Amino acid sequence: MPAISLAYEAPESDIMKRQPRDPRKDNLVNHRLISMAYGQIGFIQAAAGFFVYFVIMAENGFLPGKLFGIRKQWDSKAINDLSDSYGQEWTYRDRKALEFTCHTAFFVSIVVVQWSDLIVCKTRRNSIVHQGMRNWALNFGLVFETVLACILSYTPGMDKGLRMYPLKLEWWIPPLPFMVAIFIYDEVRRFYLRRNPGGWLEQETYY
Repeated sequence: MPAISLAYEAPESDIMKRQPRDPRKDNLVNHRLISMAYGQIGFIQAAAGFFVYFVIMAENGFLPGKLFGIRKQWDSKAINDLSDSYGQEWTYRDRKALEFTCHTAFFVSIVVVQWSDLIVCKTRRNSIVHQGMRNWALNFGLVFETVLACILSYTPGMDKGLRMYPLKLEWWIPPLPFMVAIFIYDEVRRFYLRRNPGGWLEQETYY
């Protein structure tokens, strides 16, 4: 839904000032787009997911240093006294419930950072301040993916089928700085593009 909503986005104000694409050279998917999606924005999104994962683990007693190298014991059904960083013992069932809770939080964190990712994808050069948020299909898409994440996390029985566990409300907070970071990063990038057309940043990141 969020991706489809971009089809309803109004054209950027400077669209008629740009050179048309060269169909023989300017592919829709190129190395700059891949670099932005996976090497820059994608890196921030992944960092948000891993950060909230470690936050929940640490809050429940498993500090990051304790997690490395315990996969074999963690997945063993025969071990029901695995100690965390504070000496508390965890059964196999409780460990897996914690692990799947972290998986759910990772998923939710991706949804959170996708809020800003979707917004920055509205334009390639102009600021969102000039573009505005008048695309109601996109606004609905933002609400839709958030409601869907809540349904998957909080609906009773999801832990049995999809292994999605309910999250504390405060566990929605850790990815918020990463969401803001994506928005600021891309706004600064586009600001530089507008001030330095044809510069090295445009050659490397303008998709």
